[in-house]
Order: sequence, then structure tokens, then C-alpha cells
Amino acid sequence: MSAAFLPRLRLVPTLDAAGALLLALIWIAPLLFAAWASVHPAGQALDFSGRAPFTLDNYRAAWAAAPWFAYALNTLALVSFTLAGQLLLCTLAGFAFARFHFPGREALFVLVLLQLFILPEVLIVENYAMVSRLALIDTIAGMGLPYVASAFGIFLLRQAFKSVPMELEEAARVEGCSWLGVLWRVYVPAAQPVYLAYALVSVATHWNNFLWPLVVTNTPDTRPLTVGLSLFGAPESGVNISIISAATLMVVAPLMVAFLIFQRQFIQAFLRAGIR
Repeated sequence: MSAAFLPRLRLVPTLDAAGALLLALIWIAPLLFAAWASVHPAGQALDFSGRAPFTLDNYRAAWAAAPWFAYALNTLALVSFTLAGQLLLCTLAGFAFARFHFPGREALFVLVLLQLFILPEVLIVENYAMVSRLALIDTIAGMGLPYVASAFGIFLLRQAFKSVPMELEEAARVEGCSWLGVLWRVYVPAAQPVYLAYALVSVATHWNNFLWPLVVTNTPDTRPLTVGLSLFGAPESGVNISIISAATLMVVAPLMVAFLIFQRQFIQAFLRAGIR
């Protein structure tokens, strides 16, 4: 290796770090602007000189302008209902695909994975007709039911269950455990990091879901935060950019706090799942 090539080789990590820093700044720029605008008066939201006064009036005005507490409760109910259904169905399906041999298992698993290639928006009309026939329009169940069966969750848990040593299952069976007992006492505890990672992804996805809840809800009693925020920020409401920024930060704050708390477990869980 020539001496002239060594400085170029040492420059590569620096360029990688600079590129990563630039991408991070581009990604976080809208959030930083929202944070800046939310603590400044509407007429001075674009004043970056540092002379504009700080104020929390935008947060007080945004909180008083819409039923955010009811929207937050609806969102919590929606993500809880969806996650509970996903964990139940994905655990049973992942366990069946990982440990039971039956005719057509691989073909059926491929059919399940094909769901990953279908955008949810393509199925909105059919889902709306189904939810309407079940009389679940404008309900939490109607918003969450189409997402209860998750191909991603089934795949993730199948991979996690396949990595559990068979000796643990055989020992549990010798002790007299039923199949459900083996699943609950052996496989579920062994896959706890995967459950945590999947739960964070599911909660983030359905916390931010907008189109389907907008279609299936009609009243403030069932609207989640995303739909409430879109109606709150509509031009005809006359809300300024500072108040909209304050409302946006109030909506995303719970997810940001959850990610900051669980970020290490989140990354480690997906690294382990990828290695498997």
C-alpha cells in the first residue's frame, strides 16, 4: 500500500461521519423548526435572530382549542387494542409455523408474507365494507381490527421461536406442560426482546396512522390524535403556524419520550432478530 493512499484511507471515516451528521440535521430540521416556532409569537416564528421573545402561550392556546385529552385516550385505546390482538395472533401463528409440521406449511407461510407487499391503502374500500357489515364504523375496534393480523409480526416471532433450543421444549414436555404451557413458559420468555421491539414498531405505526382512522371515524368521541391534529390545522380554522407547531409537538411528544427511554433495548432487539 503506497504512502499517498494512507491519508485518503483515513479520510473515509471522517467523510462517513460528516455524511451521517448532515443526514441527521436534514431529518431533524422540521422538528427543530416546530420547536422554535412553538415558543415564539406567530409573527416572529421566522425570526431566527434570537431577539424574538419566548412564550408558552401557543401551548396554552393549542390545548384549549381542541379536546386533546379525549384524542389521546382514543389513541391509547387504539394502539392497545391493535397491539393486544397482534401479540395474540402473531404469537400463535409464529409458534405454529416454527414448531409444527403440517401439509402446505411453507406455501401458507409464503402467502402470509405476501401481505408485506400489499399497501394498506389498496384495501381501504374492502376494509370499509367489512367494518360496515360488522357495524363497527366510528369505533375503536373498527379502526384497529384490519391491522390485527400482521405478517411482519408473524415472521419476526417465527424467527425468534426457531432459535429457541429444542431441549427446553422437550424438558417442558417431560414435566407435563401442554403445548400452550410450553409456548407461555418457554418460547414467550425467550423472545422478550423481540416482543419489545415489535411493540415499539406497532405502537409508533398505529399512533401515526392517519388515513384509515380518518375514513372510519365520524365523531370526536373516537378520533385519534392524528385525525384531531389534521382537523385542528385545517386552513379554515384560522390557526397560526406557532400554535400548529405547539399542537404537533404535543402529539409526537409521547412517542419521542418512549423511544428515548427504550432506544437501547429497541436497537439491541432488532440486531438480535437480524442475526437469527
